[in-house]
Amino acid sequence: MMKRIIFALLLVPSIAAAQALPNISTLNVVYNTRKATVKPEGDLKAQIDAVDKEIASANRLGKTGEVRRQIARGMALLGGTPWTPALDFQNSLALRSDRTIADSTVTYALRLEQIYSPAIELTPALTAKVSLRKRTPPAPGSMTPSPTTLVKELGAFDGISRDLRESPFAMELDVSGVDDGAYVIETQVMDATTAVATTTLGVVLHKGLDARLRTLETAAGSVVAGARADVTYPADYIRNVNRGRIGLGTFNVGTEITTAEAVLATAKGGKDPFKGRTGDFERHYVLKGANEVMPYRVYVPKAYNPTAGAPLVIALHGLGANEDSFFDSYAKLPPQLAEKHGFLLAAPLGYRVDGFYGSNLMSAGDAASRRRVEYSEKDVLEVLRIMKATYKVDESRIYLIGHSMGAIGTWALGAKYADTWAALVPFSGVGSPALAERMKGIPQFVVHGDNDPTVNVSGSRNMVAALKKAGADVTYVEVVGGNHTDVVVPNLPQAFEFLARQHKAPTAVTQ
Repeated sequence: MMKRIIFALLLVPSIAAAQALPNISTLNVVYNTRKATVKPEGDLKAQIDAVDKEIASANRLGKTGEVRRQIARGMALLGGTPWTPALDFQNSLALRSDRTIADSTVTYALRLEQIYSPAIELTPALTAKVSLRKRTPPAPGSMTPSPTTLVKELGAFDGISRDLRESPFAMELDVSGVDDGAYVIETQVMDATTAVATTTLGVVLHKGLDARLRTLETAAGSVVAGARADVTYPADYIRNVNRGRIGLGTFNVGTEITTAEAVLATAKGGKDPFKGRTGDFERHYVLKGANEVMPYRVYVPKAYNPTAGAPLVIALHGLGANEDSFFDSYAKLPPQLAEKHGFLLAAPLGYRVDGFYGSNLMSAGDAASRRRVEYSEKDVLEVLRIMKATYKVDESRIYLIGHSMGAIGTWALGAKYADTWAALVPFSGVGSPALAERMKGIPQFVVHGDNDPTVNVSGSRNMVAALKKAGADVTYVEVVGGNHTDVVVPNLPQAFEFLARQHKAPTAVTQ
């Protein structure tokens, strides 16, 4: 039953599509949320049931390309579009490169590939027309892609195989002479004179990128140890994006490099560039084992006193979001409320945007999924450790909050490290009722909308019932008509008021 509960906060306002295809977790959430919204009946339900069987079979056999194909088919049907051979071919195509983020002065290598074998008959004479295009930023809150405008024609290519799984088509493109920024490389596949499909790849081009990154990595050795990761973060992140380990997300190349250069300049002479700093800023560290630089966002209230100390809130984002979510979304309320109550606020990435913070509720069980879940938990714990080492934290007042996937993590880590937390605040989440007994001593403020199409309200109802049965102090707010996201902002002030009243009882000392 638990595996069938679909959840996640989908926050993916990326400035360009990532090199890596959207991860399967995100695709599943989009698809299942769409099903919950459309509520298919009759013939459509029968078609969707057939799609779901194909998805289950492909998942069981580890055929991720087929999973993507069937999800695309299901999304088309739910949108009222017939699944045709042409649409099948369209969704089979993918553009890949070794560099999503690239120096525009260097020749750009690109490959046209297929992620599955489509059912379509084509003549041998396939060609491709490639262009560099600029996408207009979408309207605030819009999930609909905006139209693109032509920036530069990149060439026409003949001799493209009909089987791009066996023979991917390689291209070398001249992307020089354009402004720094995010672009879309568009490839139109032609069967003789007829366009049969179009596929795109989001890229970020930056003149002189390679030299600036080399300078940062070389100079990082002269910086105090605690700030080195803040200097090397842009190079590390870009390297991982280009290797296909992570998506581009909201990473702004120019801003991140400029910020790292400013840290480097401030750190000259062995200075700690973050000592005594208050307000909102981002920090970084190297996660051992993963050997990657992890970002985390911090808010230090103006009244912070390193002698008196302060409570600490750890905030966990939803699926597809990142460490910026609790700072830049939710009407930017969390840092304002942290300032009001004198709380330190820290938001980890959780290793990946789909890390799940140690929870196995939706884990596929394969080695890659287990590793992602494990390091997601480690990232949260390491950020907690660093915050306690850097600031004077009142250990009787450490709180854990989260939305959607972050709420799942809140209950998972709340149960596993129950002695750490003075209170928990999960929004729109789900957990394992079997873990309620472990959390019976932790006060909790739980919020969910009864019209949530992404995480069914039963996720919170079942947890609250189990927690109350175990004797936990639970305040439950169920918002009539509330959906997955609109329940957060109105209830954040009350949630922080709740946190301000919670103190963990001191541990008894035996004589």
